[in-house]
Amino acid sequence: MNISELLEIAEPLIEFSKGYLLVAWEIVKKWYWVALPFILWKPALFYWLWWRQELWDNKQKSVLLEIKVPRDNPKPMRAMEAVFSGIWQMHTPPSPIEEWWDGQQLQSYSFEVAAIDGVPHYLIRTPKSAQSMVESHIYSQFPEAEISEIDDYTKKVPQDIPNKEWDMWATDCRMRDPDPYPIKTYTEFETERESKEEKRIDPMSSLLEGMSKLRRGEQVWLQIRAKPILDSDIPWKGEGRKIINKLVHRDEPKKNSFLVELIQEIINGPTPPKEKPKETLPPEMKLTPGERDIVSAIERKISKLGYEVFVRYIYLAKKEVFFKPNSRIAMSYFTNFVSESLNGIVPNGKTMTKVRRKWQDTFWFPKRRLYLRKRRSFRKYIKRVPYYYPQPGGTFILNTEELATIFHFPSKTLTPASLLPRIQAKKGEAPPELPIEDREKE
Repeated sequence: MNISELLEIAEPLIEFSKGYLLVAWEIVKKWYWVALPFILWKPALFYWLWWRQELWDNKQKSVLLEIKVPRDNPKPMRAMEAVFSGIWQMHTPPSPIEEWWDGQQLQSYSFEVAAIDGVPHYLIRTPKSAQSMVESHIYSQFPEAEISEIDDYTKKVPQDIPNKEWDMWATDCRMRDPDPYPIKTYTEFETERESKEEKRIDPMSSLLEGMSKLRRGEQVWLQIRAKPILDSDIPWKGEGRKIINKLVHRDEPKKNSFLVELIQEIINGPTPPKEKPKETLPPEMKLTPGERDIVSAIERKISKLGYEVFVRYIYLAKKEVFFKPNSRIAMSYFTNFVSESLNGIVPNGKTMTKVRRKWQDTFWFPKRRLYLRKRRSFRKYIKRVPYYYPQPGGTFILNTEELATIFHFPSKTLTPASLLPRIQAKKGEAPPELPIEDREKE
């Protein structure tokens, strides 16, 4: 059979297929819009919610509080955990109408340490509506502290950094392993075990000592944004229970749907109940000491209140004093909480202000990409939003114990060289038995 004969046979098939293709094209051309709502409804919901939340955020007022801490804090981390537990009680999820129409969302707080010209400052950015609540919880644990409302320090530098005079380095952080695995917390440091204060250890000292060495024109900003959550918001506790079951070799029963079970019974008949093999030892007794410690640590973490957190830090300075190794001050601080068998807070390479030079980068403007990455990190810090906002991502879960470990007010005995502003003397009110006139003079 030659080519001409094959073409004669194929020609009717081609004409037949053309007819079907033309009919299909006419259907698509007239009814394509029917599929659009099914394709675009998720993006439409996302941008609608983002728009409503932006309108809501623009109406909200926030204040920046500076905390001058007392000289002596016997148990700063344990006291700070009580503060975070009290603040968590502001968890009030909005109703569906409030969320999708008003744009309301869970309140969040920004806990910050800013070293400006070598002087560290402890700061908390909070919604105006929650200011009195935050202050009352701090005073309840640190009655000698002094809290004052100040202007935003991020507005006191040029807003177009990096520029001709200023340069910067920044990164966000991430958890090395899944959220249910905890970082090393204050219960593992000597600060809670030693009775003598001079023998206690506080990792915060490494951060404050490094900040105190900064020169004029240098600044380090550390930002910890925390939002109280329930397991219904992010099922991190359920994920922790699954990890525990996997570690102790507990098989979760597989449940089929009612329809699948009905079909199986019709085809195969009723399935007899399976006899479980008798085990002499429970699964927990088969764990090694290391596995038992991991299970215990996960159980401890999920037993406490949780926050959705993102962490970032920035080193910025005038170009004549810019010293890049100082960008490691905050990074080295977080290594204190890394546990090889559990978890750790590490830099997120995707957010780091660094563009790796490779052979293909020559044609893709590496300097311009680096500049844009720095501008993005600087802008996100000022707005106090996650790096990938409005897209999800860049956050992780810490409980109150972990949060108090990485952000707390240290004692003067533990950080003697720090220039952190402190209250030197306790302020007191006039005695109640004084006459009113004399008390007013006081």
